[in-house]
Amino acid sequence: MSRRRPMTLKAVAAHLGVSTATVSNAFNRPDQLSSKRREEILTAARMLGYDGPSRQGQTLRTGRTCVIGVMLSDGLGYSLGDSVAGGLLAGIAEVLDGLGYHMLLLTDAAKTDRQGASFNGVADGYLVYGSIPEAGTLALLRHQHQPLVTVDMRLPGLASVRIDHRAGALTIARHALAGGARRPAILALRMTLDAPGGRLARRSQWSQPNSVAMERLAGFDQALEEAGHDPDQVPLWNVAGNTFEAAAPVIETLLDESGPDLLLCMSDRLALTALTLAEQRGIAVPETLRLTGFDGIAEGQRRRPMLTTVYQDSHAKGVKAARMVTGECREHDVAHPVWLIYGDT
Repeated sequence: MSRRRPMTLKAVAAHLGVSTATVSNAFNRPDQLSSKRREEILTAARMLGYDGPSRQGQTLRTGRTCVIGVMLSDGLGYSLGDSVAGGLLAGIAEVLDGLGYHMLLLTDAAKTDRQGASFNGVADGYLVYGSIPEAGTLALLRHQHQPLVTVDMRLPGLASVRIDHRAGALTIARHALAGGARRPAILALRMTLDAPGGRLARRSQWSQPNSVAMERLAGFDQALEEAGHDPDQVPLWNVAGNTFEAAAPVIETLLDESGPDLLLCMSDRLALTALTLAEQRGIAVPETLRLTGFDGIAEGQRRRPMLTTVYQDSHAKGVKAARMVTGECREHDVAHPVWLIYGDT
């Protein structure tokens, strides 16, 4: 018994008595046809068993995959559960959906030697989000010779979308310290990518410093110094993940050992965890303990006391980054603004 040959675009066009370009436009360039004409062609194609042009064939003909790779510095589970990363990915998806692109999520947490072959020809451009990827991964991405845009970092020769993390941290720390603080402490988020949660020695040589955290720490330290504190004497505590589960044990120990009257937190999630634990202990906020966040997530603005924080528009960053990598925007280095939210903490 002979096998039925698969239906082709050319056969569909012959059956309908139209050109192959017309059928192709119905699938790939709907703006070239009226809605009625396009629906007629798609309905007929489905009845004939034709689902559309082969993605592999399109790639061979055009040299394009209609895929944008997004390199995440953290694992997929962590990134998809994070409010800031989620906002960024939503902004990217909004642009890619409108342009007919697909999003491919990649993670620098995987070994470079396992990723190498899978990178080749897989995407029309790449976004790199978070911290600077390992040298091998970055070299592989550059070797693709496709548009490459970084988000929240700057690398030589590459386009970037970012906020000024140092300036944001400096501004909120100045605001918090203006009320006076005798025992300030800093709660860092992944100060170093390979350290567990707990107190960090200020003069230690961190093997894998997190670029975003380093910028925020620099802003905090400048404000502390301006207020008459020696930054090296201010307790620095590290949390390995931006979750309640990761933060709570570290904050419990911090409250026991450091007894701060001001806690400068590198994320809203850390600040909200500290606020919850302080309330459970009967510590009055802001009368006994003042604290600040960073990111401006909705949860911090919906509760009482409302969180004092720095707001960044992660969704807008995602939109801009996606427009840059797809060539819709020709800007090279974009710095999005941040601003203070004067809460009650």
